[in-house]
Amino acid sequence: MQTQMLQKPDFGILKVVFDAPGETILCESGAMVSRSAEMQMKTSMRGGLLAAAKRKLLGGESIFQNTFTATAPGQEIYLAASPEGDIETMTLGAGQEFYLQSGAYLASESSVTLDTKFGGFKGFFGPGMFLVKMVGPGTFWFNSYGALHPVDVNGRFTCDNDHVVGFGPGLDYKVRAFGGMKGLFFSGEALVCEFTGQGRLYAQTRRGPNLAAFLHPFRPVKSSNDD
Repeated sequence: MQTQMLQKPDFGILKVVFDAPGETILCESGAMVSRSAEMQMKTSMRGGLLAAAKRKLLGGESIFQNTFTATAPGQEIYLAASPEGDIETMTLGAGQEFYLQSGAYLASESSVTLDTKFGGFKGFFGPGMFLVKMVGPGTFWFNSYGALHPVDVNGRFTCDNDHVVGFGPGLDYKVRAFGGMKGLFFSGEALVCEFTGQGRLYAQTRRGPNLAAFLHPFRPVKSSNDD
């Protein structure tokens, strides 16, 4: 299986070309852009109903996942995420873990396990009370809203909670108000995640709440006098 990430970093799309029949790739429901017509597709609740429901309710991922299987060499598929942004790839060794923000998972090899990790109540206002836990071996792809900015943390590092996309197990975090209570209400930064330890953090250059605030004045408002 050969992969290539195109249109980075604004409108990332993942191209997968299969080398042999029987090769597969798993992806989130709705991620397929196009594919070879002869390729087989199977939709299922990976790990069974309970595991799928756990990922949906706790990790924010879809209950159903699609598995695409090549029937001949050279067949290809294109995958993309819903947000306008970047795509990154990561390969994990056996037992290695990586944590993703809810909604950041795009696709993976079948050998990669998707689970959820309780982040503690400290995460309720941070990356989420539950994170998506990726467990190797294998390769997976994740997405962002905006471009992805990798940061190699060695010690302490602060990141806006809405900009956090993923991080390795060598990092721990706590959520705090930016600049105290005054900063929480007047700085425009609200809450931030303070990471400690050593590992790589991926941050996204855009945040959903900013887009919602920008679009809010333009939304149509129905007058109470309208029929």
